Amino acid sequence: MAISLQKGQKVDLTKTNPGLTKVVVGLGWDVNKYDGGYDFDLDAAAFMLGESGKVTSERDFIFYNNKQDPAGSVIHLGDNRTGEGEGDDEQIKVDLSKVPASIHKIAFTVTIHEAEVRRQNFGQVSNAFIRIFKEDDGEELIRYDLGEDFSIETAVVVGELYRHGGEWKFNAIGSGFQGGLAALCNNFGIQVG
Repeated sequence: MAISLQKGQKVDLTKTNPGLTKVVVGLGWDVNKYDGGYDFDLDAAAFMLGESGKVTSERDFIFYNNKQDPAGSVIHLGDNRTGEGEGDDEQIKVDLSKVPASIHKIAFTVTIHEAEVRRQNFGQVSNAFIRIFKEDDGEELIRYDLGEDFSIETAVVVGELYRHGGEWKFNAIGSGFQGGLAALCNNFGIQVG
């Protein structure tokens, strides 16, 4: 039975699941009725953060154009350009045993591709969620439904896996940003031109 979280809640992942190393982070969403003439292309990404809360290298930013970190510990499973269908829209695999010791947190984000050009924002998105499940048998461990009513934001930090006393925990963040991917990149220490 998955643990369902509220914004700001933290929960143990590995302590309550001894021996757990391989998980998949699934992110999903639905688009409200919208007639702006463009598809809604939401993109999931992961930022692998050092102790400072910033990436230590641009290779620690995992998204559809950089599908895995050098250690192969975080792997993006591909871009879904429409969000059609049930279940996860995008997935990111994480092998906790391979995450470099210098990485303290892995932040999972969702942004709207070309949000400004397409005049789209998270106010037009509903039923957004993040879930973590075991890679081997698909058992769902954690789920966080973003009930927040975002309006003008074009990027959301959904949640993060983080180290705590030798174990991994999950924090349901749900905080929105204006400025899309560029704002997130700046927040996590990546310079965008």
